[in-house]
Amino acid sequence: MTFSSLSQRPGTRRALLASAGAIGFGSALGVLGGRLLGATPPAWAADELCLHPTLAAADAVPSSQRKKLTIAWSPAATCISPIGAAYTQGIFAKHGLDVEFVSFGNSTDQLLEAIATGKADAGVGMALRWLKALEQGFDVKVTAGTHGGCMALLASSEAGIKTLADLKGKTIAVADMASPAKNFFSIMLAKNGLDPLSDVEWRQYPADLLPIAIEKREAHALAEGDPRTYIFLKNSNGKLFQLASNLSGEYANRACCILGIRGTLIREDRETAAALTKAVVEAHQAAFDHPQAVAEYFASQTPGVSVEDIVGMLKGQTHHHHPTDVSLRDEIARYAEELKLVQVFKPSTDPQKFADSVYADVLTV
Repeated sequence: MTFSSLSQRPGTRRALLASAGAIGFGSALGVLGGRLLGATPPAWAADELCLHPTLAAADAVPSSQRKKLTIAWSPAATCISPIGAAYTQGIFAKHGLDVEFVSFGNSTDQLLEAIATGKADAGVGMALRWLKALEQGFDVKVTAGTHGGCMALLASSEAGIKTLADLKGKTIAVADMASPAKNFFSIMLAKNGLDPLSDVEWRQYPADLLPIAIEKREAHALAEGDPRTYIFLKNSNGKLFQLASNLSGEYANRACCILGIRGTLIREDRETAAALTKAVVEAHQAAFDHPQAVAEYFASQTPGVSVEDIVGMLKGQTHHHHPTDVSLRDEIARYAEELKLVQVFKPSTDPQKFADSVYADVLTV
């Protein structure tokens, strides 16, 4: 497996800084993209799998017989770390795959276009970032949910907020006005009787400064994803608390991140698409069963981030929830209905037809 970037040559200071800038996280976590892209070359090679004793996979398919695939991802996302760890544990090789990871610092539309046009074979990302783009008709099919629990709504402990309804008239800080966190918590607000367009004010700040906005009383809450929210909450000294997450209530068993595969690969080589889907699912189950091993891998690529914190993040996510059957199609349909509720999806979009068009079951014979 190799790590590369479509826009920067790995292994240079410029590439490292560009990756960190695209991620926008100024702490040690911010250099993760650069390191995984090759600023620190991996110590392992394709034929020298570093199997962890608790995760050792079955005998790998010989390298000469593996199918080569390119996966687009965001290496800074802790919740996607099982995908990177899957290589070192031999999981991709076990399923007959030789994968290359490409980091996309560009827009979701560009990432999905790259998959649809064959510049990449598959990608992993957040459903509420992808589904609006997929509404445009990209030839990318969702074959698996990988886990839930990436996002949190943190509120000021001093703002008198006890419930979501208490956010009426308040300001919520976000890093991106089209972010998955903004979309998700807009849905939650709507389901709790608030109009997310008029009853709250969404205000954009640089991602690292979201808690500063609350500290300065320019905002009363913030909506963001891991690893930031985990670190923000840990370092807040009680000034922040988690009001809700995307595991709250009815969302406890809903996937927030998904695997998408180019439609031509599914139609022309279903066996390889199925192998990739199985490998990704196995990787996330391994994160649930052995979070310490996955965290050790992630920390080895990210000096300054503790294994303890990474384990905490992984345990706070549902890596045992990775639907691939019609239940995934149903989850997509529910998201589509909810995105219509908050005026993200077009009113004319039929949620069930949309789900049918973007979902593919590659595991059923």
